[in-house]
Amino acid sequence: MTTPHRPWPLHRQCSGIALDLGSARTRAWISGRKTVVDVPTVTFPGNGAIYPIQRGTIVDTPGTARMLDRLLGHRLPRFGRRLIVLTSPALGGVAFRNEARIAVEVLRPSTVLTVPTARAVAMAAGADLTRPLLVVDLGAHLTEVTLLTDGAVTDARHTALGTSDLASLTRPTQITDAVVAMVTTMLEQDSTSQMLDALQAGALLAGGGALRPDITDRLTQQLHASARPVPAPHNAAVRGAATILDAARTHPSTTGSLAPAEHRF
Repeated sequence: MTTPHRPWPLHRQCSGIALDLGSARTRAWISGRKTVVDVPTVTFPGNGAIYPIQRGTIVDTPGTARMLDRLLGHRLPRFGRRLIVLTSPALGGVAFRNEARIAVEVLRPSTVLTVPTARAVAMAAGADLTRPLLVVDLGAHLTEVTLLTDGAVTDARHTALGTSDLASLTRPTQITDAVVAMVTTMLEQDSTSQMLDALQAGALLAGGGALRPDITDRLTQQLHASARPVPAPHNAAVRGAATILDAARTHPSTTGSLAPAEHRF
């Protein structure tokens, strides 16, 4: 008896891409490859450099698309559909996701799943998502503090200040003071014990700033709680997105029960 042929699920017909669009660096992971592609977030439409993402905001969507095409276009099969898992700042909102989705059309996606950067970081660290988690992303142009409860964002704050601002007039203490101020506000406005529980368990640090002891040590002192960098904190977000990409093989949008669209993970 011959077994009827069944079409392969969509995820087996396409390559997958995990993508972290940062203001300073863009990082990508393509399924089947072992390394993370890591390049400056910059494009060269004419005689000068253009930075299409600034302080966590996509200010030049066509420029972002050109950058992605230059970065990944030659690395992808010419044909086929692909699933993209895209990280998003907690406070980026609909605007960031919409502009990012327009930009990634250049990669010919079948489906785009978006995930909060903080959740991606927690997954890369192997954190227990059933417990309240405090994630501090110390980026080059943006510092974001996020409270996760059951893996979902329940509170977040950010400041347009990052490690690229550090110079003689901007010191690491300004970043740590900003983080402490955001954490204090979140504690004061939390009517539950979730923020306090997360802080007592210790903050997870990601981003390039998590590699700087002058920032991490001072945070531990000022927060009166542990502030520990996650493994390879500079690319934790894209590695977490890659983990979600693998898990997304059972997501309805990749099995054909949902039409190609954007979905939040």
